[in-house]
Amino acid sequence: MSPSLLGVNAVDHPGGAEVALMRLAERLAKRGWELGMTTPADVGPLTELGYEHVKLDVGGLGAREGARAVASWPKALRLGSRWDVVYLNSTVCGRLLPALRSARTVLHVHDIVDRVPHHWAQANLVLAASQAVADRLDGLDAQVVYCPIDLEPPPAPCPWQQNGAPVIGYVGRIEPRKGALDLVRAAGLIRKRVPGARIVVVGGDPYQTDPEYLAAVRASAEVEHLGWVENAPGVMRHLDVLVAPSHQEPFGTVLSEAMAVGTPVVATRVGGLAEVVEDGLTGALVAPGSPGELADAIARVLASRDVMGAAARQAARRFDADAYADRVEALLRGLL
Repeated sequence: MSPSLLGVNAVDHPGGAEVALMRLAERLAKRGWELGMTTPADVGPLTELGYEHVKLDVGGLGAREGARAVASWPKALRLGSRWDVVYLNSTVCGRLLPALRSARTVLHVHDIVDRVPHHWAQANLVLAASQAVADRLDGLDAQVVYCPIDLEPPPAPCPWQQNGAPVIGYVGRIEPRKGALDLVRAAGLIRKRVPGARIVVVGGDPYQTDPEYLAAVRASAEVEHLGWVENAPGVMRHLDVLVAPSHQEPFGTVLSEAMAVGTPVVATRVGGLAEVVEDGLTGALVAPGSPGELADAIARVLASRDVMGAAARQAARRFDADAYADRVEALLRGLL
């Protein structure tokens, strides 16, 4: 009899955590697993994957939203008795653990947390997106699995007009934690070090985290602005350097995706980013909130772009989605 796994998601539209689960689910399905997915609503990309879908609300991050998860406990209890493994794909989904005491559960922590609720210890398996994440999970035996990427994403047309000038890019959500405004502030300094350089900001704020911050980034004439792109890894092939100026980051999937297509990176020395980037080999690491240091690092990486790009491509192989599925499946089968 095939093993079964129910992936529990806190959102309807996929972010990094959900994409990681989708990549795992695709490979588990090919290996004979029965898959299901839950989302808070009946519509959205996560309902269209071809797996059984269940509507299950675990609440959001707002005040008192945990009550919605408590209201879902009876349904979670029933689901736990049906599926071999219940995969709680965020700390928010971990609110269901008190209702799943008799089920085999996985809690996948994708964020650097400030505290560890007592009920997280009820999970049979805890996964962490990086060692930086695991280091904050006091009392839990977390397994570091990083985040899976496709090493050969499909090609994508270049969304900006090419003129031969080096292109430095930011790709991702535009919110304070990601530090995109630091790249905007560094634009003039970058051009002093690399005359003619173009700085491109690709992304938006789908969760409306901070509209004023988004407006400040988009108001700048120092950079070129693009919205979301469907195939970001493919687009990053057209960048000479990818920049991740984050102030806090659990892992940094966009970095590993850029590296996989041979694009070297400049990132801040925060959270799990130093676990992805080897300073001086696959890119450069700088202090957060330092436009001058950011500009200097970008100039250094551009000067060694081909050598660093080749090293980055090789280093990214450790994040391969197939190898990730091998490791996680072994851990899941250990629960059975």
